[in-house]
Amino acid sequence: MTQVTDQRATAPGAVPSWSSPAPLRPSPDFGPLDTVRGWAVTVFLTAIAAVTRFTNLDYPTDAHTPVFDEKHYAPQGWQMLTGGWVEDNPGYGLVVHPPVGKQLIAIGEWMFGYNGWGWRFTAALAGTLLVLLVIRITRRMTRSTLIGAIAGILLIADGVTFVSSRIGMLDIFMALFVTAAFGCLIVDRDEVRARIARVDAEGRIDASPWGPRLGVRWWRFGAGVMLGLACATKWSGIYFVVAFGLLSVCFDLTARRAYGVRRPWFGTALRDVGPALYALVLIPLGLYLASYWAWFASEDGVYRYAVGNQVGRGGAFSWLPDALRSLWFYSGETLRFHDGLTNSAGNHHPWESKPWTWPMGLRPMLYYYADNGVTGCGQTQCVKAVMLIGTPAIWWIAFPMLAWALWRTTVRRDWRYAAVLVGYGAALLPWFFTLDRQMYYFYAVALAPFLVMGVALVLGDILGPARSSPFRRSPAGTFLPAAPNERHSLGLLAVCIYLGLVIANFVWLWPILTGMAITPGNWHAHLWLPSWR
Repeated sequence: MTQVTDQRATAPGAVPSWSSPAPLRPSPDFGPLDTVRGWAVTVFLTAIAAVTRFTNLDYPTDAHTPVFDEKHYAPQGWQMLTGGWVEDNPGYGLVVHPPVGKQLIAIGEWMFGYNGWGWRFTAALAGTLLVLLVIRITRRMTRSTLIGAIAGILLIADGVTFVSSRIGMLDIFMALFVTAAFGCLIVDRDEVRARIARVDAEGRIDASPWGPRLGVRWWRFGAGVMLGLACATKWSGIYFVVAFGLLSVCFDLTARRAYGVRRPWFGTALRDVGPALYALVLIPLGLYLASYWAWFASEDGVYRYAVGNQVGRGGAFSWLPDALRSLWFYSGETLRFHDGLTNSAGNHHPWESKPWTWPMGLRPMLYYYADNGVTGCGQTQCVKAVMLIGTPAIWWIAFPMLAWALWRTTVRRDWRYAAVLVGYGAALLPWFFTLDRQMYYFYAVALAPFLVMGVALVLGDILGPARSSPFRRSPAGTFLPAAPNERHSLGLLAVCIYLGLVIANFVWLWPILTGMAITPGNWHAHLWLPSWR
């Protein structure tokens, strides 16, 4: 992502910050250099992420078969690949998720075959790209390559996204798409302010009491495409459609107010809400329907011909095409299936969890465990396991981060924290309305990018103001060494110590994130909390 500056927001003599809420004009001397350095840092950290995600990707398996819920998605992806891109789920009678995630799994199976590499390849690619996106998004929000790099390091060392990148399930695709949509809206915000700044500089800001028309906004359109792919992966993408739609409109409103538009509220309602509904509602809906292209074209898709069989041909919606009505019925049956998976109906799982445990990862998810015939730990008895678990050094500070973010949002009016809170809230809060349902920690995978971005923002505040140069200008115009900044030095030390703790914590968890052979005592030593057992 390249930077777009807001000239109006830059005050003469302003001191740049590691984590500045106001867009700053890049220095003529250091801007181009930082662009190159920014991409170099991004590529380097993304390469590290790729190494961690792809190494031994085909391990472990259950005797060369999928593990945990891969048993649903890997066969369905293979069915798509070999059977006209239409899947079924004989064990349950219907397919309970939209097709895009399984189509992506099928691409990996087309490349590598029906094996661990095949059904996990695109998940690992998605997890790697997620690191790249988080680096670039955080860098753009903070105008700091350093803080972007910190966010990338945190995500590389996050156990939730790491494990999700190494298993053929849908959640890592969901996290990738909603994060990409978020990033598109951040770029769109910058472009909108740049356009309004040009209008203001030309003296045309008062030409209309509603402010200028903003033209075609391709980044917002891109956000709609990403949200459509998210919804076509899991229905929980709809939460982000609502949240990001409101966020986009709020960005537009605050931009009009910041530039002195006389009637910003009416201007936003008149000129921004309609295009936002098109880009962030209609486009996702169209992408969602398009993802069922193979089902529409099939003769034997589940409930493909529900109209005339399970559904009558008459009624108030008889004017709709039979195919759409059949898809509506199919969706209703899927919803009924999900609604029936409740604790009150006797449906329990030993590793289920509720959303209040997700911010700190208090109830992780055991994906794989073997203790029979396992060797390689140096003792006669060995075990191996893969557990979806958030790195405690990151996830256990979620509530302090959220408290600080709320304070910065409400008191300091810091838009960056507000944006991160919107994404975090969309991933977490809707689940509190269906608490009787069976839920699992892997629903929280979409939390991880926003958690990491929030923590990176906090670390930027700890670092404090940055010096644009290690030198200061003397009254005579010559350069002299700048006075040391004790606060910055202490902040930098604290951040470095924290990042070292995160990395050490990730390394400690590595055996139970990757299925290494360890002793039973070592296995129990990794289970720090009773709720982890």
